[in-house]
Parts: sequence; C-alpha cells; structure tokens
Amino acid sequence: MAKFVKNTSKSQPAISTASLPDIVFMLLFFFMVSTSMRDSSMLVKITLPKASEIKKIEKKSLVSYVNVGPPTKAFQKIHGTEPKIQLNDQFATVEDIRQFISSERDAMNENDKPQMTTSLKVDRDTKMGIVTDIKQALRKASALKINYSTTKDVVLE
Repeated sequence: MAKFVKNTSKSQPAISTASLPDIVFMLLFFFMVSTSMRDSSMLVKITLPKASEIKKIEKKSLVSYVNVGPPTKAFQKIHGTEPKIQLNDQFATVEDIRQFISSERDAMNENDKPQMTTSLKVDRDTKMGIVTDIKQALRKASALKINYSTTKDVVLE
C-alpha cells in the first residue's frame, strides 16, 4: 500500500502585484485632475475684511482679480510699504487697469463678456483713496460688475 505524506512545507501563494501600477496611475491621474493650480503668485499681502452677508461666485472663470495691499517683505525694499496694485503677476498703476480689463475681455468667449466680473481683493488696512481710483478706472473701462472679496465673519451667539 502507498503511503500518503502530508507536505506541510507548502506556503501561501504570493500576492499578485500586477495591478499595482494601474492603481498608482489611477491615483496619480485623480490628483492631477482634481488639484487646482494658483494662477498668479501674490506680490502683496492681503488680509481680507470680514463680512456677515456674503455670496459665493458661481463661475470663477469669468472673474478678473485686482489685488491691492502692501508689498510682501521681499518687495518692500524696492516698492516701500504703501499699498500697491497687483494685476496678474506684476505690480501696476491705476492707468494700467484699462489695458488689463481689455486684455481679460479679449481672452473671453463672446457670450461670456457681458458676465465678466472684476473682483477687488483689498487689504483691510488699505485706505479708500486707492480703491476709489481703481473704481473710477474700472468705470472708464466699462467694467461695471465689481465684487469685493471678503471672509465670512463667524458670529457666536
């Protein structure tokens, strides 16, 4: 008669790693699609004022940003500490706003031009004189939809 011997030295089969590259590339693709990149670097410091009644902008692709505030520490030796205007990635003057608005309009679709909004991100310690000058320049450029960027004021009751 034959003798059956149980072989106890057999181990579990190895886990297949064939699908691991697929999973890694799927995660990489997900994070590449879902991450938004900042359009411009901030040259001015902005601490937004607080507001109790705010409304979120629906289509952010139709918004052009005008940043106003004191320059960051890296630019204070060159430009001083007075509030400056930043359009895209460079400092600008009030006279440059009209050209900025027209170039932003030219980059838009013809149907979206009437819905273009200009958002003013102004530091809370900035004097209103420069804001008034910016609003006058926007009026001359026919950019009449203006938004003031703020943060939500949390009221504890």
